Amino acid sequence: MLVTATARLKYLSIPPRKMRLVANMVKGMPVEDALNILNFTPKIAAHHLAKTVKSAAANALSIEGTDNLHPEDLVIKDVAVDNAPTAKRIRFQSMGRIFRIRKRYCHLMVKLETEIEPQKTKKPSTQKTRKVDNVKADVVGSEKTSSEKASSKKATKSKASSGNKVTDRSSTKKESVVKTEESPDAKKDNSDNKSAEE
Repeated sequence: MLVTATARLKYLSIPPRKMRLVANMVKGMPVEDALNILNFTPKIAAHHLAKTVKSAAANALSIEGTDNLHPEDLVIKDVAVDNAPTAKRIRFQSMGRIFRIRKRYCHLMVKLETEIEPQKTKKPSTQKTRKVDNVKADVVGSEKTSSEKASSKKATKSKASSGNKVTDRSSTKKESVVKTEESPDAKKDNSDNKSAEE
């Protein structure tokens, strides 16, 4: 993947011709080597050009990040020096004459370029949805457990109440059985039925 970054410096009070002499020295060089040369070049244009190269490198790093891009991989692809508006000044001379002074300005543009390998990007959206699904499942599970707890409480209450009813019924049956056994009429009827069968 091709990465490009640019930086511009406008209205420099240096003539374009003088700036181009320095710009041609570093065109096509790596950023690190170009800065080494510019730092030891005794011209004011070298100072401005070095400042613009550093700015372009910082722009490239802020766009791509330091994980994918390293500053030593950057190369100066192009350095464009354009004419800016010229300031007109005058200088008084003898016998009432005036000489014209032209203060020339320039615009500087540095373009850096490098090639980086594209990294395999993970799918953060699916991971987020999975996390959200897990959270939803936990919430639903907690709701189910609370509803299950409530239903189990109701079931235990109903079982307890039904158990009491069953014990009451069984106790009434036992009492009735006891009462029937105690009654002498029932004993006579049972003995008459047995003798008749024999």
